[in-house]
Parts: sequence; structure tokens; C-alpha cells
Amino acid sequence: MSINEEAILKGYSLGIFPMSESYDDPNIYWINPKKRGVIPIDTFKISKSLKKEIKKNKFKIKVNENFRKVIENCARKTKDRPTTWINKEIIELYTSLHKIGHAHSVEAWLGNKLVGGLYGVSMGSAFFGESMFSTVSNASKVCLVYLIANLKIKNFNLLDTQFINPYLKNLGAIEISREKYLKLLSKSLKKNANFNKKITQSSIYDILQSMTQTS
Repeated sequence: MSINEEAILKGYSLGIFPMSESYDDPNIYWINPKKRGVIPIDTFKISKSLKKEIKKNKFKIKVNENFRKVIENCARKTKDRPTTWINKEIIELYTSLHKIGHAHSVEAWLGNKLVGGLYGVSMGSAFFGESMFSTVSNASKVCLVYLIANLKIKNFNLLDTQFINPYLKNLGAIEISREKYLKLLSKSLKKNANFNKKITQSSIYDILQSMTQTS
């Protein structure tokens, strides 16, 4: 299977996804993990500390404002992340997927500066989260909350995080078997949900309120 936009979407529909070994590796490999990380959309709750952060309205949250800048930041090497699985070809392929309406970014801005964000791919009622970055504390966490609020409003069934790590686990991610994931994926692909559907700020606010009503 050659690696192009159509192949990537086909791969997601089969439960696999592409990665590279590093930014400098020109090769792309298909990954099919035995365990899959997901964040349950319907039961997601925001911690008290993150709720306080969101209430500050420190960041201006935008969707699809500058997708390429987000993925390039996700690919950038940092002190805490000396290498990344996002190579130059992946950047180009996902930018093309963005242009045809399948790849999306949620972004945190301070004034005219992009300080955090995430990107992923939507198909049916599934959203496949790919990567996130942050140059200011909590920026990517706030973006994730806004992503989940969007997915909830638009009746998405699946938020795939691919793998699970302590950071994602702390944000509500759980690990499920490949078999369970494939069943959830199949169900989600049969239902159409439009990520690009316009929603009001008040509807986002209402959803955030319901997500933060936790002891």
C-alpha cells in the first residue's frame, strides 16, 4: 500500500496508522498496536485545577486557523522530546488531508502567538488524535478540552489517542484491546459527524459547564 492521502484514510478505517521512526527518517511505517488508547467522550470530566485554568480565559482557542504551524510545532525537537515520529512527508500528507477537510487543528493563542495545539483526523464519527504541543503551561490541555467539547456537540463516538501515557491517562485516557477498539471503530465509521460544522460559543460554554460538574 503506497503512502498517500487515500491510503492514510484507508489505514485508519482498518485500525492502523502511519508513523516514522524520527523526523530525519524518510520512511513511514504502519502501526497496529495490540492495545489502543481512547478518551471516552461522553464520560469525560475536567479536573478542578484544569477547570480553574479554563476559567481564566488566558488563551484564545481557534480551530483550523493555522494547521501547518501546529503540525510543524508537533514535529519540532524539544528538551523533553529529543526526537519525534513526525517526518517531513507526514507533515505534507496531513497538510493535504487538512486541505480536503479530513485533518483538523485546535489551537491556543496568546495575542498573535501560537503557544499550543493539537491535530488529528476525522472520519465518520471518529476523531484520531495524532499529536499535541505546548510552549506555555496548560495550553495543550485546554485545547484537548475544547476538542472534546466540539466532539461531544457534534455527536462523535470515538476519540482515539493511539497509545496511552501518564500525561494522557491523567487527562482521562484509557486503554482497550484491539478487538474492542475495532468494534468501536466500525460503529463510529458507520455514523456521519461533521467536524467542520459551525457551533456557537454559547454551546461550547454549556458543554464545558456540564463537563466540569464534578466533585
